[in-house]
Amino acid sequence: MRLPGNQRQAALWLSACALIAVGLVFLFPDSTQQDGGYHFLFARWAWKHPELFVGVWARPLFTAIYSIPALAGYPAAKMLTVAISAMTAWQTFRLAGEMELKRPELTIPLLFVEPSFFIVCADTMTEPVFGLFLVTALRLHKGGRVRIGMLLASLLVLARPEGFFVGLLWALWVLTDDRDKRPWLLRLPSVSLLATGSVLWWLAALLITGDPLFIGHNWPSSWPIKGTIYGTGEWWSFLIRLPEIVGPLLIPLFAIGLWTLVRRRTMREMTTLFLLFFVLHTVLRKFGLLGSAGYPRYFVAISPAIALITLAGWNRIEERPWRLPESFRKWVMAGLLIGSGALSFAYYDGAEWIRDTRAVTEMHRWFATSPEPVERLIWSQAYMCILFDRDPWENMTFTGDRTRDLEALRQSASGTLVFWEDRFGPKWQGLRSADFVEAGYEVLHEREFLLKGYILPRSFFGFGGPRRQVMYFFYKRRVAP
Repeated sequence: MRLPGNQRQAALWLSACALIAVGLVFLFPDSTQQDGGYHFLFARWAWKHPELFVGVWARPLFTAIYSIPALAGYPAAKMLTVAISAMTAWQTFRLAGEMELKRPELTIPLLFVEPSFFIVCADTMTEPVFGLFLVTALRLHKGGRVRIGMLLASLLVLARPEGFFVGLLWALWVLTDDRDKRPWLLRLPSVSLLATGSVLWWLAALLITGDPLFIGHNWPSSWPIKGTIYGTGEWWSFLIRLPEIVGPLLIPLFAIGLWTLVRRRTMREMTTLFLLFFVLHTVLRKFGLLGSAGYPRYFVAISPAIALITLAGWNRIEERPWRLPESFRKWVMAGLLIGSGALSFAYYDGAEWIRDTRAVTEMHRWFATSPEPVERLIWSQAYMCILFDRDPWENMTFTGDRTRDLEALRQSASGTLVFWEDRFGPKWQGLRSADFVEAGYEVLHEREFLLKGYILPRSFFGFGGPRRQVMYFFYKRRVAP
């Protein structure tokens, strides 16, 4: 099948980016953060625990989409994310063409070299799902299929909490849409379509759990409406993290694009989406609301809008009267993309916690050579549970009260295996290796690891350098009568 010129270029860009993403699946077999491993576990075990299909943290839309691929294993689920990321890139390219932006094919590499998008394009995070549904709904909205666009946009709240705020913004777009000549009061009833996803979620939760207030009862304790469980940030927290969101080399293009579009009052959906996310997450982080941890990956949810704004910035430069030779401009863009891709890989490789995957894998291999009967698995990292393919509901509910947790460990049945380490366990669960010995567990195996990245020999700006980690197996044997 012969494709038009820009579609052929877009297909080539998409193929190259997708192949790189597939490579990331094998280079980094676990998630960039614990959340990705948990989301996979929720999707895999939702068939046994149906309430996960409507869980607040499990994210209903993500769990529904991943629940079948997750049965095939973690790599299969991560491959699905590669497919979702590729579809998002293609939809962004199509949207750029429909908005008559020049060089729309560039949105594909511009999307993939956003550092935060790069590190989740082959992960099991919820942001890529949000991004795909968002850009598809935007295409429908911009194409005049406003009602269907609202129906699709209503599902965003099932992927991430920001979907609620995007729904409010979407309602504003519809009520102020110049294409609709009716008075805004006559448009108001149709805006109720944006509540469809929330109603479906509530209904599904009621049918599965029988609890009409399940969503409120299931609200994670780490997402308090008020409180600072992850601490607070500053007003400039996300400003200084723009290099992780947009890419350090692409910030000038993004800034030019954003300024130009706001000044010209064009592409309002893209600019208002970015400004909404930026202001929303700045406020949440500043006051520690809703468990905001200040992660730049939150912006992956609107990564298509960021890529479109960056492309608008590049096009604005090319509009200048001092046009440079075309060949030179192509080399400049190629350099920006290659440099941004290299920095994104360094950003990924430099996230030292990802390397624990190798240590967990080696410990799991050791256990396979010296197995013990396992009645229950207690673990400190999600990947440990994934490798053993155990029901995550076996794990302890850690309370943060050391005395209570030690007593729960003592009460555990014989055959309980504990897979622990010296970083996440003490920090998030509040238990150290000595606590398990104190609770009556035998040390089966202990090993210290020095984990290095693929390319960064030492730390640069907090990234890279070796990571020291100690892993343990503790086991509770049956006490002889």
